[in-house]
Amino acid sequence: MGGKLREERYEKRNGDVKIRDDKDRERSRDKETRVRDEKHQKEHGERKVQDSDEENKRVERERTGRERDRSHHQDRGRETDDSFRSRRSRYDLEDDDDRKKRKRAERHNDSEDDDDRKERKRAGRSNESVDGGDRKERKRAGRRNDSEDDDDRRERKRAGRRNDSEDDDERKEKRAERRNDSEDDDDRKERKRAERHRDRKTDDKHRKERNRRDDDDEEEGFRGREDEEGLRSRRSHNDYEDGDDGKERKRAERQNNQKVEDKRRNERNRHADGEDIRYKRDREVKGQHQEDRRDGELNEHQEERRNMEVNERRDANINTSASNLGRSGGVYIPPFKLARMMKDVQDKSSAEYQRLTWDALRKSINGLVNKVNATNIKNIIPELFAENLIRGRGLFCRSCMKSQMASPGFTDVFAALVAVVNTKFHEIGNLLLRRVVLQLKRAYKRNDKPQLLAAVKFIAHLVNQQVAHEIIALELITVLLETPTDDSVEVAVGFVTECGSILQEYTPQGLHGIFERFRGILHEGEIDKRVQFLIENLFAIRKAKFQGYPAIRPELDLVDQEDQFTHELSLEDEIDPETTLDIFKPDPQFLENEKLYEDLKKSILGDESEDDTASDDNGDDEDDDEDEDEIDEEEEEERMKIQDETETNLVNLRRTIYLTIMSSVDFEEAGHKLLKIKLEPGQEMELCIMLLECCSQERTYLRYYGLLGQRFCMYNKVYQENFEKNFVQQYSMIHRLETNKLRNVAKFFAHLLGTDALPWHVLAYIRLTEEDTTSSSRIFIKILFQELSEHLGIRLLNERLTDPTMQDSFESIFPKDNPKNTRFSINFFTSIGLGGITENLREYLKNMPRLIMQQQKPVSESDDESDSSGSSSDSDTSSSDGSGSDSSSSDESESDERRRKRRR
Repeated sequence: MGGKLREERYEKRNGDVKIRDDKDRERSRDKETRVRDEKHQKEHGERKVQDSDEENKRVERERTGRERDRSHHQDRGRETDDSFRSRRSRYDLEDDDDRKKRKRAERHNDSEDDDDRKERKRAGRSNESVDGGDRKERKRAGRRNDSEDDDDRRERKRAGRRNDSEDDDERKEKRAERRNDSEDDDDRKERKRAERHRDRKTDDKHRKERNRRDDDDEEEGFRGREDEEGLRSRRSHNDYEDGDDGKERKRAERQNNQKVEDKRRNERNRHADGEDIRYKRDREVKGQHQEDRRDGELNEHQEERRNMEVNERRDANINTSASNLGRSGGVYIPPFKLARMMKDVQDKSSAEYQRLTWDALRKSINGLVNKVNATNIKNIIPELFAENLIRGRGLFCRSCMKSQMASPGFTDVFAALVAVVNTKFHEIGNLLLRRVVLQLKRAYKRNDKPQLLAAVKFIAHLVNQQVAHEIIALELITVLLETPTDDSVEVAVGFVTECGSILQEYTPQGLHGIFERFRGILHEGEIDKRVQFLIENLFAIRKAKFQGYPAIRPELDLVDQEDQFTHELSLEDEIDPETTLDIFKPDPQFLENEKLYEDLKKSILGDESEDDTASDDNGDDEDDDEDEDEIDEEEEEERMKIQDETETNLVNLRRTIYLTIMSSVDFEEAGHKLLKIKLEPGQEMELCIMLLECCSQERTYLRYYGLLGQRFCMYNKVYQENFEKNFVQQYSMIHRLETNKLRNVAKFFAHLLGTDALPWHVLAYIRLTEEDTTSSSRIFIKILFQELSEHLGIRLLNERLTDPTMQDSFESIFPKDNPKNTRFSINFFTSIGLGGITENLREYLKNMPRLIMQQQKPVSESDDESDSSGSSSDSDTSSSDGSGSDSSSSDESESDERRRKRRR
């Protein structure tokens, strides 16, 4: 225990000693750092002092160096100035010497130049003297040559006169030769005409013979087809029964059929070769005959012999054709001969008799369809039903389509005829519609525009007559406008114009979609301007609810809607035109079918057919009456006038007027020539229209047209009335004109109004309001009144417009019905520089509130008087009413003044 205590004490002592040592070390370190800092500060202060002294010394050195340099430069500049002045004086002396030398040289050169000029003048004078002599000699030689030339000219003239006389003789001889040649040419032409006439006759005969052969071939082809169909049915039956035996029989039958067909072909070829050989022989004979006649080598005896041969061959051909009359219908047979031949035939069910009746049916149907028009359609329909339309339905459809293609203007008549037939025979209407649609498809694929227009017009009128459903119309317009071109859009516009009224009645939404498509085509602007005008005209027609384009004319509305049968057909359907119905086929049940149609005809026509039969039986007794009826019909036909629906005379008249206007030198000559033209009553309008059209087509307005129009207005009042109608028509269609045409038309009418050739009451048609005018009409009014102000002057124009007798005509131009319209008129004329003519209108606009108050006062007084009449004492009440009215009026005036003061 004692040892441990010792150790602990020892350790404590050592620890205290260490702590003391550490503190002493820290104190010593602090003293050392303080001493170092003090030393460093002292050294740094000494260094700063030294640096400042060095800088002061350096600045003094630089200052002394600068002063030294300045003095040096100043000394050097003084030396350079002295040297420069000495040099300059030296150079000035040298320059003076040089100048003196140059002046001496220039004087010397000038004297030499003067000597040279004098010598040149002397040489020029000597040369002029020499040239004068040469000129005189040249003049003398020229005179000699002129005299020689005059002699040569005289000789040439004499020789030319001799040659002219000789040429005149030659010309006379040539004229005589030409006369002889013309006579020879006339003889040759007559010969050629005779030969061509003969050739045409022979060609017609050969064509008729070929047509007969073709008809015979068609009949044989139909018979062969029927035989083949029968054989096929028999073969199928035998094959089904016999099996392998049927196959062998088929082979044998095929071989037999091939042999029969080969024989027929060989016979046809032989027959055709024989005819061709005959035709070639005839042509050779004629060719030889022509050559012989041209050369003049043929004798009269040979000509007669050859003519006899040709006549014999003609008689032979006529005999052969007469023998084949029962089989072919290509040869014309007179009606009396045809009736005799039909009486001679005993077997009414034979093929020959059926062929004769077929030809008669075809001719009668063609004649009736070609005669039909809007006036006689009611008479043609019974005659048409009298024919066997069931047998000739193909002939009827073909005749209607051909007639419509030849004259599209009568399409509505043919459609009405088909509509009547369709009520009794639905198959005929369906067949015709199918054929027309097929014709439309073919024309559309071939880009045949005339045929397409005819087919589209026919379909449109069939839709109007409710023979075809309106679906086909919408499909057709969709196809035409799917890829729009100029032609397709034009066809579509014509189609919608024809059947738009009925489409608007039955399918208004479909028609709206069609017009939206037309509007899109207009906005695209890829079509021609002419077609764009057509579309705009179509929109105008639609806006007028298709006035002037009715679906059915009253005289052609022959079928009730209940009786009509409508066919639904699509353009995408496969169509069978049934062309075999147009070709003759023998009918084994011919007599039975004829009797059935007779009964059907009686049920349709009633007793008319019986009356016709009775009249046929009593024909001998009524021959005189028929002759009288024929005479009456001839007289009626003579009375009937032929109307030109093609307007060829109108086109020729317009051409004549245009050429006369354009070829005249001034307006007086043009007026004199135009008055010589014989115009029918009502054609004066065409002259006015052509004059206005020619004026609008010019690049700038020519006063020539205004003077010409003035001359016609002064000449006859008819032309003045026609120009008034033209003014109204042009103003209603002014939005269609281009700017240049619009300006020319406005200046033309301004000239007529300014010269009093046109009465001023035509301005009553112009209504100058914001709602009733367009940009085009405002331009027209602006140019019209500006031209009038230039022609008359603003003072005279204002007097004309303020004339009290004409205020009714000018109310539409200077409206006073509404302040808005009045302000619009004033602003319009002020903007075009004619504010002076609106002074009266401005005063009216200022006084308008006062006028309104004055109009209201009588109304209030009348009310007060009516109230006072009901009182007991009239005099007292009237006085009190008067005082009350005065007080009320004074109160109202005071209130108005107060309001005005407040506004101010």
